[in-house]
Order: sequence, then structure tokens, then C-alpha cells
Amino acid sequence: MGKHQQEPDFTLGIEEEYLLVDLESRDLAVDPPAGFMDDCKKALGEHVTPEFLRCQVEVGTAVCATLDEARTQLKHFRRTVANAAGSYGLAPIASSTHPFAKWDRQQNTDKERYNTLANDLQVVARRMVISGMHVHIGIENDALRNDLFNQLTYFLPHLLALSTSSPFWQGRNSGLKSYRLSVFDEMPRTGLPYGFDSADEYRRTIETLVKAGVIEDATKVWWDLRPSHRYPTLELRITDVCTRLEDALSIAALYRCLARMLYRLRVANQRWRNYSHFLINENRWLAQRHGVEGKLIDFGAGTAVPYSDLIEELIELVEEDAQALDCAAEIQHCRTIVENGTSAERQLAVFEKARDCGLDDEAALRGVVDHLIAETLEECGQN
Repeated sequence: MGKHQQEPDFTLGIEEEYLLVDLESRDLAVDPPAGFMDDCKKALGEHVTPEFLRCQVEVGTAVCATLDEARTQLKHFRRTVANAAGSYGLAPIASSTHPFAKWDRQQNTDKERYNTLANDLQVVARRMVISGMHVHIGIENDALRNDLFNQLTYFLPHLLALSTSSPFWQGRNSGLKSYRLSVFDEMPRTGLPYGFDSADEYRRTIETLVKAGVIEDATKVWWDLRPSHRYPTLELRITDVCTRLEDALSIAALYRCLARMLYRLRVANQRWRNYSHFLINENRWLAQRHGVEGKLIDFGAGTAVPYSDLIEELIELVEEDAQALDCAAEIQHCRTIVENGTSAERQLAVFEKARDCGLDDEAALRGVVDHLIAETLEECGQN
């Protein structure tokens, strides 16, 4: 690529999925009233959509030029969804699993796309009582988008670790900081993305599956990172949804800055070293298991390094990009996430404190739900 090619806009879009809980039982709202989604639609229009399960709702920002734009929109979305839910005795939680809900009680949304999905994937789809955060970065040039797609895979475990919010499953401590990923990995066409020599090779690969009648289009490819089917973007999908809004914005900023850093390398005729999926998958597992409290492998040095050290390296690596994209504060907040813990750590701490106070597991888990309800809105102000 010549140095004179125009730099991408690196625009930003963030999608968040929330679980809906019943304020009386603290369990998931298996069959929320139709009026809830109607109210959300009236207030937010195309920025809110139903999800596969009826106990879920998804919001998505417009194309944003800055993190401040995304922050303003997501604050509004969280408050608006919470107000609409409150009218029906419900509340949203920005958590990738519910602490004690049973997957086999949930109902999928009655839409053709979701009914087809449930029929095709059977129990694998029905177990998908999980929520995530997706971040789109605008990269208009096909060749550049494919090149950055191949290189960004290395950083997926680092981004996952910062986001973890799913330590509980079916009323038990899973022992993992992101159990969501284990549930999602049961689906076909998930996990780390495969590398492609060109954007055309990627398109031909997808067309093979479409022609065979296996999938309708590329939206049925659910890798941790993928070229968007609808937009000229790279879509980050590995991350849990963040209970704290500022954590979400920080992760989005880091992903965006890493993309720009790799673009700078390309302009200088350099690139990130290529490592095998086998090695990157090991880091993916370590991030899923331990989050920011663990270690990831430095493949060049051949040693496992505390995540607290790795985040300092990443902050330094993207310092120039954070300045250029006006998100230095959000990048610095990555350090705060590591110091204070992710949602997963806080959920576990709430649970253990309740147990130490003499509450049984059931009451302690309801307390975790109350914590999630409050924390989902704590940085969103008032309408």
C-alpha cells in the first residue's frame, strides 16, 4: 500500500445486548409484555431491536466519529430501556449471563429468522442465554480491511479479558470469568476467525456456504471478529457486554486504536507478527478463565506475563493513536479496569460478601442481580 492512500475514518459503532429481569423474582423475564418493546421502539426507533430470546433486547449506536458521541447515545439507550422496562416491573442488566436463570425456561422471539435459527441449531441455540457487546470500526478499503482483520486476531484475548461479565451459570460459580464464551462456542462458525489472503478469498469462501444452502449470508458467521456483512467495518464480537458503561467505551477505544496502530505499521511497510491460532487460542482460554487477574503468553518471549503488565504495554503501543483519535482518557481507563476488576470480579465479590453475612446461595445470587441492575445505570445519569 502506498503512503498516499487516504487514512480510514475509523468511525465507531457499538451494539450492546441486555438481559431483562423481573424486579420481583430477580429471574429473567421469560415472556415480557409486547408493550415493552413497543415503548422502546417509540423512543429509540431503529436503534433498538428484539434479540433471539424474548428476555433480551439489543441497542446500537449510529455511526460515531468520537467516543463522546457513542457515550451520549449509550447513556440515553440504557436509561430509556430501563425506564420502559420499569413500567412493566422489569429492569435491564448489562451482564453476559444471568446469575441463576435456567436456559430451558426461555422462549425465542417469534420472528422467521429466529424460528429458523432455533430449528437449525436445536438445543445449541436454546442454550444461548447470553449477551455480548459488538464494536464496529469503519475501514472503507476492502484490501486494508482484510489485512487488519488478519492481524487484529492476536489482540482478541486482550480485549476479552477487559470485558468479562459472566462468572455465573445456572446458579453456580462457573470458575470462569467469561462463561458466555463457552456457551457461544457450541455454535457453528464461532471462535477465532480464519485468515484470508484477500477480501475476494473471504467472499468466495462465504459464497461457497451460501451456494450450498448452509447459510443465507455472512451474518451467520459468528467469529470473534468478522468483516461486517452490512457495513464497511470490522466487527469485534469476542467481548462480554460491560456492566459499567465506561468500561465498554474503554474497550471500544482500545480496539479502535489497535486498528489504527496496525494501519500505521502498514503505511511503514511493517506488520504485526503472525502467530498460530493454536497459540492465540491458548491466550483466549486464559483470558476467558482468569480475566484481568491472570496472565497471557508473550509468544515472542515464551513466557506468561501478568495482564497488569500487558495492559501497560498496550497503552504505550497505542499512545499516538489515542491522541489522534481523541480518546486518551478512555485508553487510560483500561488501567482502571485492571486495578478495580471487571464486572465478573465484582459479581463474585458481591456473592461472597452475602454468603459471609449468612445468606444462602439463592439469596446471595438475587443480591448479585440487584448489584447488576444498579451498576448498569450508575454512569448514565437521569433522563
